[in-house]
Amino acid sequence: MKTHEIRRRFLDHFVRAGHTEVPSASLVLDDPNLLFVNAGMVPFKPYFLGQETPPYATATSIQKCVRTLDIEEVGITTRHNTFFQMAGNFSFGDYFKEGAIRHAWSLLTSSLDDGGFGIDPALLWVTVYLDDDEAYGIWRDVVGVPEERIQRRGMADNYWSMGVPGPCGPCSEIFYDRGPAYGVDGGPEADEDRYIEIWNLVFMQNERGEGTGKDAFEILGPLPKQNIDTGMGVERVAFLLQGVENVYETDLLRPVIDTAERLSGAEYGPDSASDVRFRVIADHARTAYMLISDGVSPGNEGRGYILRRLLRRIVRSVRLLGAAGETMAEFMATVRDAIGPSFPETVSGYERIERIAVAEEAAFLKTLESGTQLFERAAESARRSGAAVLSGQQAFALHDTHGFPIDLTLEMASEAGLQVDEEGFRSLMSEQRARAKADSQAKKHAHADLSVYRDFLDAGETVFTGFTDLTDESRLLGIVSGGEAVAVAREGDEVEFVLDRTPFYAESGGQLGDRGMISTAGFQMRVDDVQKIGKKLWIHKGVLTAGEVEVGQLVTAAVDPEWRKGATQGHSATHLVHAALRQILGPEAVQAGSLNKPGYMRFDFNWSGSIPADVLAQIEEVTNYAVDADYGVNTIETTLDEAKRMGAMALFGENYGSTVRVVEIGGPFSMELCGGTHVSSSAQIGPVSLLGEASVGSGIRRVEAYVGMDAYRHQARERALVSGLATSLKAPADELPDRIAALTAKLREAEKALDSLRAAQLASQAGDLLGSAEDLGGIRFLAHSAPGGAAGDLRTLASDLRGRLGSDAGVVLLTAPGQGKVPFVIAVTPAAQERGLRAGDLVKAISPALGARGGGKADMAQGAGTEPGGIDAAVSALRDAVRDAG
Repeated sequence: MKTHEIRRRFLDHFVRAGHTEVPSASLVLDDPNLLFVNAGMVPFKPYFLGQETPPYATATSIQKCVRTLDIEEVGITTRHNTFFQMAGNFSFGDYFKEGAIRHAWSLLTSSLDDGGFGIDPALLWVTVYLDDDEAYGIWRDVVGVPEERIQRRGMADNYWSMGVPGPCGPCSEIFYDRGPAYGVDGGPEADEDRYIEIWNLVFMQNERGEGTGKDAFEILGPLPKQNIDTGMGVERVAFLLQGVENVYETDLLRPVIDTAERLSGAEYGPDSASDVRFRVIADHARTAYMLISDGVSPGNEGRGYILRRLLRRIVRSVRLLGAAGETMAEFMATVRDAIGPSFPETVSGYERIERIAVAEEAAFLKTLESGTQLFERAAESARRSGAAVLSGQQAFALHDTHGFPIDLTLEMASEAGLQVDEEGFRSLMSEQRARAKADSQAKKHAHADLSVYRDFLDAGETVFTGFTDLTDESRLLGIVSGGEAVAVAREGDEVEFVLDRTPFYAESGGQLGDRGMISTAGFQMRVDDVQKIGKKLWIHKGVLTAGEVEVGQLVTAAVDPEWRKGATQGHSATHLVHAALRQILGPEAVQAGSLNKPGYMRFDFNWSGSIPADVLAQIEEVTNYAVDADYGVNTIETTLDEAKRMGAMALFGENYGSTVRVVEIGGPFSMELCGGTHVSSSAQIGPVSLLGEASVGSGIRRVEAYVGMDAYRHQARERALVSGLATSLKAPADELPDRIAALTAKLREAEKALDSLRAAQLASQAGDLLGSAEDLGGIRFLAHSAPGGAAGDLRTLASDLRGRLGSDAGVVLLTAPGQGKVPFVIAVTPAAQERGLRAGDLVKAISPALGARGGGKADMAQGAGTEPGGIDAAVSALRDAVRDAG
């Protein structure tokens, strides 16, 4: 049974049972506790936490999930993937244990003709929590599972929570027996390789307190409502129903292994030592593909770092299998063809996915090349010192600092006749993981308490009237102050107002919330910010500047018209810039974030490499052409599918409702899904002045611009600057670039001449300086300070002095104090090196006195300090170090 059919049968089964089918959320959600969605219940957390009232009593979904805690273990076990699909059914105060158990058992054991999976009931085992006699009785007496196939397990295995205070409860798991060829008898308690968990039914009935781990927390008491959260692993069921050996050989991942075989010439087989590498490629290629499709780009932190690790492990693994050159495009295309029927939206965005993955591969191939050179230097150093082992510190530095995989380090060391201190490397890796885990725990916290808004959320949505009105009469439904609901607010109080209807725009889509006033004859409140709770409740934040107000009063809500005008200009300008970017750069330039407010806009987009100034000028020109064309701005409310058919752009990582709002500017020029406020026609935006572009992460660029009157003021300042330069240089404005270039060239020539003169003066001193060298036990020691000297000059002079010392053992220290810094160079002759002196090691002797950092090789090292007053102490310390060697 193909994976796509497994998905369809699951959803159809629960829809027939009255559940609402909910589409998968993006892998990236705004959750402070999660890098990625890691369980099917995550999108439903507001309902389980009591923050929002669910719009349905029961639901079903197949949620995209990513778990990356043990990336290094991928491919070793037969059942773990970093990306997986969690099929789930959920009850919010509707059915409970018996209903959940009956639904799961029916789907698993019903015949194929009846829409089930047709699994033999005799192959299924179940586990329940230690004291959950109710679940035990349902399995035994209602479903008919023999007692010998029902096992009780402890809290670590059969009790669920989110890891933070909140809902929790016992769970019951369903296992599939693969048979005696895969392990010993005795059920899940005996062998979880033979008995594979395929379904987990969570009976959410309690509330947990603070604590750590799976079982070190207190159960505070029962929840007001009993809920059901279940999850069936689609990949696990697929590998069992398809009769393959593991999750990597199913119809969604085996094609990637086949591609890896073709590209590498290696063979995948059940006993092959290379199997883990094939599985890593298959797993990581699919996960990377899905992450990029949801808007993640490679980077050095957070989600971007995870994606980068996955892509680099693919490159490493395929090279170790024997492939040469770039392979990523083929892997991404294979994943697209396999997973496309389940996730068609990834196919339409494939060009961007491929471009990002291929760019990261190309960058890492260069890293591998440079890493190889670093390894060779480390290996040569080990051989020179007579060592047969590359230290754990060196291997860790290659891995951590330079991104060089330990697998390649081990392989190359073996070829070079060296061993690697793997224990030392693993120890350093463990320390790093411990630090990362501690940091993660420090950042992890309980969910924000939004219960104060629960009654308001239950009462219904705030009616937003701001698309047509800037002033509206509203009823004050609630006042929140200091995190608590209050009945009255007085002058000076910082408050949050909940209104039944409002013209104020709440921050979203990159547009900041409106500013303005809420008032009656008896009070005034200055609105400084407007936010949304649960996507449907508007919270007006600000300060009561006069009088007092009670809940229930009728009030006047008035948006500052100048603020709104500027905000709409900035938001509409963002759409024009997006369209211009795609027109000039191509369809791969897709939005990755934005911020717009009166007079200013910032736009992030997916793109690799900087944008030349002339191309940026084209983008600015196209944007302002659209302004000058005075395009009409139209808004259309329709279904998501219809909006896509119209050609409207949807953003990665956004979750849209059944009805969406399309903002169209100039017909085909710009058409995007957007809930923001906009101008009536493009001419109302006014001029748009791009300020430049820059990188804000791997594969993401940012442009910033002034809009409207702020753009005019910016251009006026630029014009005044040009006028001032023209007057100073006595040249027309159009000749300024050539005149400035000529002056710059002359300045550079003068600087070169000064550098040459300074270097010649230093060189002329070399003979005199040698005469002042001290004899320290047969080692000539020379220390000299040249205030204001350049670091390059010091290096040249140090090299000259070392050469003049010839076969003598000698150490040279040169410093050049100036402007709070102390550049320095240490040079050591070959004869002094034979006596154990190394320039790189000697840096450590002077660093404390100079407040310095630096390093180098045995013959020469350099660096800089911040303590010019420590030169004498540094010379003394170095003298002692040389004397000790003598």
